[in-house]
Amino acid sequence: MKRREFISLLGGAAMWPIAASGEQSNRPRTIGFMGPASATAMRGWTAAFESRLGELGWVDGRNLSIVYRWGEGGGNYITEIAAEFVRLNVDVIVTTGTAVPFFAKTTSSIPIVFAIASDPIGGGLVTNLSRPDANVTGLSLLSAGLGGKRLEMMREIVPGLRRVATLANAANAVTATEIVQVHAAARTLGLPLMTAEVHRGEDIVPAIEAFKGKADALYIHTDPLMNTNRAQIASAALEARLPTFAGIREYVEAGALMSYGPNFREMFRRSADYVDKILRGTKPGELPVEQPTKFDLIFNLRTAKALGLATPESFLVRADEVIE
Repeated sequence: MKRREFISLLGGAAMWPIAASGEQSNRPRTIGFMGPASATAMRGWTAAFESRLGELGWVDGRNLSIVYRWGEGGGNYITEIAAEFVRLNVDVIVTTGTAVPFFAKTTSSIPIVFAIASDPIGGGLVTNLSRPDANVTGLSLLSAGLGGKRLEMMREIVPGLRRVATLANAANAVTATEIVQVHAAARTLGLPLMTAEVHRGEDIVPAIEAFKGKADALYIHTDPLMNTNRAQIASAALEARLPTFAGIREYVEAGALMSYGPNFREMFRRSADYVDKILRGTKPGELPVEQPTKFDLIFNLRTAKALGLATPESFLVRADEVIE
């Protein structure tokens, strides 16, 4: 499916009147949805988003249309997509934190909702979480400290863990911040790190293959480029006999060993509530930035067995989900 293709239309007559600037209006609304990864990689998240919109009264084919655009793991097209959404005069833009600055430079009037963002204040998306600036609001990942917790879990389930390999997209500024945090946590735990920075999807498998026999586990710095290529990551890591850890469950579903972090599907679902309120007349600045309500520990027992890992029963009991 091509990046610039209209993927779907979501619409329908409102199940109740829609308030806009204090007036009642039944005109169809348009959402510009920019996904930084691929349509396939984000399918579960967009499905959760659309499902919640339906629950809120936005019925397919009658009162709403969603224009989908995809970054395919790179940032080259975001400015172009932002300009397109402005030309289309969409009612609200939905995206992720890494793309917000591009949209904010393009429009100060169209509301922008970020479904996920690692550090909304540090990343310059907003200056106040309780009352966001101008036309931007959304959901924070609250990711500080998660890298250290993942490293601690690595030591718990990988016997004799001595050296950890990390894989990161060198072009992602948010990832650069996480790299600093993970390295600091590793020093505290006495775990040497080997880091491979990649720039394209084609770089990922060779980077993992280079770790074979040199590292005891692999830490993935989650971002759109990695998300788009998560199946290849899981396959290459298993081939290299590297237990792989990531931040979101979709990697574990693809074959990685473990993930610990916010539930992205739930966050995209919650972003639909922001959209609903904005389309009914609430200003973005009146909607506080929310934080995750739950962190999920997902474990792939099938992968553990393939790697010959004897996972402690106490760890499996703590897991929110075990894939067998």
